[in-house]
Amino acid sequence: MDVHGAVAEGFEPVREAFARNFEVLGDRGAAVAVYRDGHRVVDLWGGTRDVDGTAPWEHGTAQIVRSATKGVAAAVLLLLHQRGELDLDAPVGSYWPEYKAAGKERTLVWHLLAHRAGVPVLDRPLTPAEAADPDLGAAAVAAQAPAWEPGTGHGYHAQTYSWLTGELVRRITGRTVGEWIADEIAGPLDADLWVGLPAARRARVGRVGQIDAPAQTGTLRTRPKQSVADAYADPDSLTRRAFAAITPLPDENDPGYRAAVLPASNGIATADGLARFYASLIGEVDGGTRLFTPETAELARGERSAGADRVLVVHTRFGLGPMLHGAASPLLSPTSFGHPGRGGALGLADPESGLAFGYVTNGFRTSVTADPRAQALLRAVRTAAAAAAR
Repeated sequence: MDVHGAVAEGFEPVREAFARNFEVLGDRGAAVAVYRDGHRVVDLWGGTRDVDGTAPWEHGTAQIVRSATKGVAAAVLLLLHQRGELDLDAPVGSYWPEYKAAGKERTLVWHLLAHRAGVPVLDRPLTPAEAADPDLGAAAVAAQAPAWEPGTGHGYHAQTYSWLTGELVRRITGRTVGEWIADEIAGPLDADLWVGLPAARRARVGRVGQIDAPAQTGTLRTRPKQSVADAYADPDSLTRRAFAAITPLPDENDPGYRAAVLPASNGIATADGLARFYASLIGEVDGGTRLFTPETAELARGERSAGADRVLVVHTRFGLGPMLHGAASPLLSPTSFGHPGRGGALGLADPESGLAFGYVTNGFRTSVTADPRAQALLRAVRTAAAAAAR
């Protein structure tokens, strides 16, 4: 399988790992980008543009990144806080009065970001058409009674994160979160990153789909724990209901779905767009734009939720939006923060090493937080960075 693009001297292990993802781990079309101290050191792509096609992936091909969008949505609220327009410790109802309903009057803004709001499910799921209507989505979560007392525990808000974050942005700025990202993040960064895909960009985005996991290789575990499998199989579990807050599942290749503004799940980006975004959270990109101050970056990655996740049924750690990584993970360092997309995509930043990473693919697997393809690439990045530091 031909790998296209370039790596800086010392980052050759990333090219080797990327090629191995196609040969051993089943990738069909993908791209990876890495920045170090604000400058791109890896820019690779390969395979086919569409998961079920033959046309080659080209430089600049973009894909839907699912929940990796959440990291960008969280950054919007953190930037509004940085600019003095949003108090993270204020009640959500002070900006959005309707949200006080059904026992949620004490929910704080930071509870939304850290998955502590208690509203990961909707008693009446929304159809894809209803989910795309920001008024209907906001009204649904505002009326929803919490599954636990807000602030007292955490559980992944897989779909409802769209309306929780999106409506706050609308109430404060008068713009959709997609418009705000285009104007204040993607535009200044010159990053290929959209929440609400413009019609003029449709031709750049490939078709995505589910792919089978390869046969078990080495220590690679392809089967989830039984408790996790049971939770996904139980239609009454918080796990199943959280992911089914939009029912039936949207067609992720439908132009209408891609044009909707759903910051929990339907962002579209290139690998470079994701990596460039995260690079801007920890330093200047190409000697210019920086989004987060050092104080905001530290605030973003400060632990706010940790332990057994009531939805994902595994141990998770969250800052103010980003997922956090521990020393035992195959990621960059304990300071790294970012967000995966279910079954594939990943974006993250590591302040300690100055590295930022983006991976996108058209083939989704069953994993939620630990896709082996992204992990293999991160191990290679870590190996290259460690060698460069010696």
